[in-house]
Amino acid sequence: MTAAAATVTIAERVPATMRALLKDHAGPGLRLCEVSTPTPADGEVLVRVLRTGVCGTDLHIHRWDTWAARTIRPPLIPGHEFVGEVVAAAAGTGGLRIGQTVSAEGHLVCGNCRHCRHAERHLCPRTRGLGILRDGVFADYAVLPATAIWQHRPGVDLDTAVLFDPFGNAVHAAHTFPLRGKVVAITGAGPIGLMTIPVARYLGAHAVVVVEPSPHRRRLAQRQGATITCPGSADLARALRDLDRLDGFDVGMEMSGHPEALTELLAHMSCGGRVVVLGLPDRPVPTDWADISTRMLTVQGVSGRRIFDTWHQVSALLDAGIRPAAVVTHHFAAADHVEAFEVATSTTAGKVILVWTSERDAGYRA
Repeated sequence: MTAAAATVTIAERVPATMRALLKDHAGPGLRLCEVSTPTPADGEVLVRVLRTGVCGTDLHIHRWDTWAARTIRPPLIPGHEFVGEVVAAAAGTGGLRIGQTVSAEGHLVCGNCRHCRHAERHLCPRTRGLGILRDGVFADYAVLPATAIWQHRPGVDLDTAVLFDPFGNAVHAAHTFPLRGKVVAITGAGPIGLMTIPVARYLGAHAVVVVEPSPHRRRLAQRQGATITCPGSADLARALRDLDRLDGFDVGMEMSGHPEALTELLAHMSCGGRVVVLGLPDRPVPTDWADISTRMLTVQGVSGRRIFDTWHQVSALLDAGIRPAAVVTHHFAAADHVEAFEVATSTTAGKVILVWTSERDAGYRA
């Protein structure tokens, strides 16, 4: 069956309208609406969404902070972390088949710039964020470029599959610098920070110190393999004393987005230390560049995943026994999105998942 014929056949089962969580105004909140189901153009697939993860970016859009007001143009369907199944494929979608379980790379690149042409698509300057600059996956169905699709193995656990995007952030960050034998500090034990801990241990880190003000998340960090947890970045000096490493941390990873955390982390790095910055501060962070120069620190920004190298690394880590789904603490039906976002905003949750199907749906897999 050709891709075009498959589209016609499957379209008979796809409803004309669907539910979508919509940012339909310039202000706080999202609204569950009935909207038209999108149709894939050439090179695109239509995916039936099974589960979505609530990301920190989605929280920015939900509360309509300064970043969201500067970046988002309503109406928009947010969301980029998901697992779903292909229900329609237009012409030019390669070997994608109806019924395949998939996720997608949320950084949609141009494919033509020098970075894209040199296998450095994660550096594409014309990247468009799924659920940010184009409609995302907080809906029953979503249209996606076939070039962004990741095909999961048959029978994949859905709570694992929905996390390939954020777990990929953790994997990208952890692979930035060599960790074997190193003393590592992670500031921020949100879902990505939590998922970074077992990856760092697997990559040979001698010790992993985690800074997180929430007692609940500190307990999650301990279960993920943290050597020491601290309630604040000011406690990093105490952690270093406990580890008998008074000269500072070898590698630091800033995952919280709090300016003070980055400042404290830099202050506690050893000479020649290396820092990964993944968190997004909501304001400029004053930096003593003379100190960075004289102590010969390396500061590396990390965003998203190396496309698709990181996705293959994620699969290999799953085969090695790492279980990112351990950070999932809550599931909510999509209709209960208000409560889901309240919980995700709190410090009493790990990863919050929105379920777009029910056990009565033929496509549902636990």
